[in-house]
Parts: sequence; C-alpha cells; structure tokens
Amino acid sequence: MRLQPSFLSSNNGPLYGVSAILLAVFISLAAIGGPKDTAASQITDSRLAEASTDETLPATDDLPAAADDTVILSRLSPDEARARNAVIEFAAVGPGNPRPFAFHGSSADRLRARDCLALAGMAEAGGGDGNQRAVMQVILNRVRHPAFSNSVCGVVFEGSQRPTGCQFSFTCDGSLARRYSDKLWEASRRRAEEMLGGATYPPVGNSTHFHADYVYPWWSDELDKVAQVGSHIFFRWRGFWGTARALSARYSGGEPDPMALRATAEAVAAANPLPTLLESGTAVRSIMQEQVAETPAADADAEASPSPGAGVHFVLISPTDAPSELVARARQLCSGEGYCRVQGWTDAANIPSRLPLAEEARRTLRFSFMAGGAGGSEAVFFDCRMFTAPGSGTCLPNARP
Repeated sequence: MRLQPSFLSSNNGPLYGVSAILLAVFISLAAIGGPKDTAASQITDSRLAEASTDETLPATDDLPAAADDTVILSRLSPDEARARNAVIEFAAVGPGNPRPFAFHGSSADRLRARDCLALAGMAEAGGGDGNQRAVMQVILNRVRHPAFSNSVCGVVFEGSQRPTGCQFSFTCDGSLARRYSDKLWEASRRRAEEMLGGATYPPVGNSTHFHADYVYPWWSDELDKVAQVGSHIFFRWRGFWGTARALSARYSGGEPDPMALRATAEAVAAANPLPTLLESGTAVRSIMQEQVAETPAADADAEASPSPGAGVHFVLISPTDAPSELVARARQLCSGEGYCRVQGWTDAANIPSRLPLAEEARRTLRFSFMAGGAGGSEAVFFDCRMFTAPGSGTCLPNARP
C-alpha cells in the first residue's frame, strides 16, 4: 500500500462529561474525512462499508488507469469510439459533490499552480468556460488523491518524463509548442485563480479521469462514467477511491518549476517518434470546434464555418504510405457530421500547433483531405512530388512532379 488518506487531529486536554463525547464524535468524523458524498447515496454507502478500515483499503497502485500506468491510445476510429462510449451507461453513483480546494503555499507556488492549471484548461478544453472548469476540477481532485502527484504542476505533467506515459496528452504529443492569445491566457488564468480560491465545478464532481468522446481508452469500462461536458466524458474510480473521502491529501505547496517540467517533456517527446496516421489511426493534434472558434483567423484553405463535430486534424504520414489508405483513414477521422479536414506532414517537427497555418507549414504540407459535409464535395490533395501517382485527388499547388 502506497499512501493512505491523511487524518485530522486535535490536541487533547482535561475534558468533562459531554465534552468528551462531543470530541469523540468530532474525531471520528475527521478520521473518515468529513461528511459523506451525498450524491453517492446508498450505492456508495454499501461500497464504503466494505472498505471502512485500513486493512481492507485497496492499494492505489492496483487501481486501473492510475498515474503509474502506461498510456495506451485508442485504436478505434472516432465513429467506432463514439458508438462504444455511448453503450456505457452513466453510473447511478453520480459525480458526487466536489469540495473547495484549500491552497496552502507561497506566492511563487500560487503563480506556478495558476499557470499550470490555466495551460491544461486551454490545451485540453479550448476556450469554453465550463469545459475548462471541468478539466481544472479533475486536476485539483487529483492533487488531493493519494494516487497522483501532490502538486498542481506535478499532476499536469505527470508521466511526461517517460515515453507514452503522460496523463494529459498535450504534454507529450507536441502540443506544448502551441501558442495562445493574450485573451485566452487572461480568461483561463482568471478561472484557474477562482478554482484555486475555492470555486468548484459540480457537474463533474469528484471525477479523476476524462477523455474525449471520439477516443476509447482501455479503462473506459473499468471506471464509473458519471458526467459529460462538451465532448469530454468524465469518470471516477469505483469503491472507496472514487469517493470524496479519498480526496484527503492536504496540499502544502512545493510546486515544481513548470519550465523544467516542460523542457523534460519536450525532450522525451523528441526522442520518441510519434506514430503515423496509418499506424495509430489517430491525429497528432486535433483542433476541435471550440478551439477553432477561438483561433484569430480561419485557415485560408478552410474557410467553411465549423458546425458541431467539426475539426481540423493534423497527422503524421510516411512517404511510403499508400494514398488510398491515407484517404480511408482520413474518412474515419472525419466520420461525424460537419466540416472536417485532415492535413498531413512527413516530419513531426513541421506539424503546426494552431490555425491559421504558417507559411512553413503550408510549404511542407504533403496531404490534405476535406470531408464532403453539408452536401459539399470531398476534396483530396497530395504532394505529387512525393506521391507520384496518388490515384485519387489532385496535386497540391506548387507540389506537382
């Protein structure tokens, strides 16, 4: 067993009669972490009855999708993943009632925690208020959970120091190179400050995990599915470790340097090549509808207005890929409704972090696919200097043999 919930204590002195009884009650309440989660109802009560002593509590390193787990990417197409996720019902236990976060740290800790929380909110959820707060709530829940790091920056960058180990994909998929506008930073930092100051986001409650609805991690049916906010589905562990009582670790500051964490994450990512579209069926980076809405200008090659399910997917491809297979995989990524584009590069270093595409990204673009949504026609383009006989589509401008 790695860590157990921390306990509250009080100093004992001469006590009399009723005072002794009341103190015993308060101590017993403190030892179990305070009031129980009212949303858990009888289902959680029965589970907690089976895990009410230290001897019967499960070890945190045995939990599915714990921080030490190697991250395994979804191998399903977006359409298949959505269908599989839809089959999993929301658990009757519900999300639970989140407790305000109690910040105890220095002013330097506060700044580091705020910026790490704000960065994760933007990178994982775009610019939406509720979407960001949902992600921030999960991060603060993890800070207080014995299965994860005990600092905000530690949770955000957890696992990024090892290949395929990152808990938040943006710390290992190249998204750290993304730049955000001053307006986005200002709004996200304000939300982060509010969350660090005790604000909560009840719709996701005590959730410690989430993923987008267009992916299906192996652990999706091993945790309790309790909420959905936008395109993200939220989960909490089953049994004791998924309750409010488990979120008992006291935060005391000690935030690590986020710039050092970032440098390590980028070095690990650079030393471990990303999978190509044909190898994984997934994008290196996807800019979904809420993020597209926050870009300062639309891509000149993608001026159609995005609708629900819209997205621009940046992928890694190989010069030896069969053009017909690239088109098939692009169609899978764009299997939903609305505007969707897939753009591919053969060098991961050239994959951009945002829209609109910079000149260098346009110059090194090797493959472009636009789905035929809303009655439009499908459009396929290849760099014909690399794919000399694509068999479908046409040549990218200035990229003819």
